[in-house]
Amino acid sequence: MRHAVKVGDYTVDGSKLLVIAGPCVIESESLCIEVAHALKEITTQLDLPFVFKASYDKANRTSIESFRGPGLERGLEILAKVKEQVGIPVTTDVHETCQVKPASEVVDLVQIPAFLCRQTDLLVEAGKWAKAVNIKKGQFADANIMVHAARKVEAGGCKNILLTERGTFFGYGDLVVDMRNLLWLRQSGCPVIFDATHSVQRPSGLGSASGGRREFVPLLLRAAVAAGVDGIFLEVHPEPDKALSDGPNMVPLNFVAELLAMAKELHAVVRKFCQR
Repeated sequence: MRHAVKVGDYTVDGSKLLVIAGPCVIESESLCIEVAHALKEITTQLDLPFVFKASYDKANRTSIESFRGPGLERGLEILAKVKEQVGIPVTTDVHETCQVKPASEVVDLVQIPAFLCRQTDLLVEAGKWAKAVNIKKGQFADANIMVHAARKVEAGGCKNILLTERGTFFGYGDLVVDMRNLLWLRQSGCPVIFDATHSVQRPSGLGSASGGRREFVPLLLRAAVAAGVDGIFLEVHPEPDKALSDGPNMVPLNFVAELLAMAKELHAVVRKFCQR
């Protein structure tokens, strides 16, 4: 049975779709403030709970030459400003155990990257310090093992845990989404989030960087909401093709309102006919 989870002032229990959205990486303070304000306005109008996401460090970029972000200290300063000025919860990912405590002092939701979903020390440390934890399912991982990742976080003391589906490796340079995973993840008892943008990523598809097929985001999002997810994750940018990370799979900011309105209406239909 799924249990409710607290993220900031929100209770994630399936009654409303949780929206986790923002740029892939912190490119600048001004960009984060701009996107956060725009997304807050959209989600407020739609009456959807919203958590702003941006990474202070993209530690698994394909190339050593790729932009990684401003780093832990400056990145957390920017996220703190977003939280204070825009009045919303914030999240970011952590990569090492030493990052968990300082990140947890700022963000409302600590994210465990997909490639690190089996890292026991990182998961336990997140459970020790974080208010809530979102674990991305690895592209290599069976959905049924994610219950063990959740138990590692619980061993650290945190019960507010989300699990996120983001696609599975399909050969060497592509991902495919098995919608059955959304049901299997739910068997953990944790609310389930669907990452609609990383799921269309093409790992290392551009040679020195990852590619993506953002035109498939609406299709996969509709399918995931119809399958009964509790929230959706979107990476968003005003000009994705000029973004410094993951541009090919990010959603243009001016398309988000339409996408979320569609998701909200579909979610209402699912709840009407498939009470969970």
